[in-house]
Amino acid sequence: MESFLESAIGIAHEAGSLLQYYFERHVRFELKGDFDLVTEADRASEKLVVERLKARYPEHGIVAEEGSGHDSLSEFRWYVDPLDGTTNFAHGYPIYNVTLALEKAGELIAGVIFDPTRKELFTCEKGGGAFLNGARIHVSKAPNLEESLFSTGFPSRRRHLDVNIHFYHQLAMASHGVRRGGSAAIDLAYVACGRLDGYWEFGLSPWDMAAGKLLVAEAGGVCRDMRGAPHNLKSPHIVADNGLIHEELISLFSEIFRGEYRLPMPVIRSE
Repeated sequence: MESFLESAIGIAHEAGSLLQYYFERHVRFELKGDFDLVTEADRASEKLVVERLKARYPEHGIVAEEGSGHDSLSEFRWYVDPLDGTTNFAHGYPIYNVTLALEKAGELIAGVIFDPTRKELFTCEKGGGAFLNGARIHVSKAPNLEESLFSTGFPSRRRHLDVNIHFYHQLAMASHGVRRGGSAAIDLAYVACGRLDGYWEFGLSPWDMAAGKLLVAEAGGVCRDMRGAPHNLKSPHIVADNGLIHEELISLFSEIFRGEYRLPMPVIRSE
């Protein structure tokens, strides 16, 4: 178990250094579909990570964002996001990371999130706690929504169909505020270390949230779907929080799903 995490840490550091090299060169981006961005940094980082994993664990399965992973009959499966926060990265906005998570027989057992800009390494093992640069971390102690700070994200594709603006507005009014950092893994890591009290988002891919989900749990927090049901990597949405505000948060989400708003959306006036 320890060797898996140590390997992931070493690979994440190596990939993070590669991302920094590309970031300083201001690399060009391409469109992947109508809206999603991809850069040569995404591809180079994924190539590095997948090659390292295949060399060390040739029997393991790998699920990677840019598609260079491979299937396996092994009970072990890696989830790899070689560059989480590509849009930020492509525009020179310094919030991005590389993240790896390991699953055994359907259960997440290890995760790493490395932010090379801030030199912050978040690590966790099932039953072993959560850590930032080697120091144990815990979720916040905010007791209610009113005293909480949140984060969320919005999809790059099919934005005209995204309902999250309704949840954003209600949470922004009910709390200290809602941030939009552009990196799901970092948002989850910030919940784990108490910088955020909660985070929610629709439509994430498994590699976006696998490591962060385990990190939050090991830091004492809660991860479920936005209707309060158990969460898995195929769930359509996720909410992560410190546990103290969870029931209040799910109650508010339930109202919004029903179309009931505590505060109406503002009306734009011409004067």
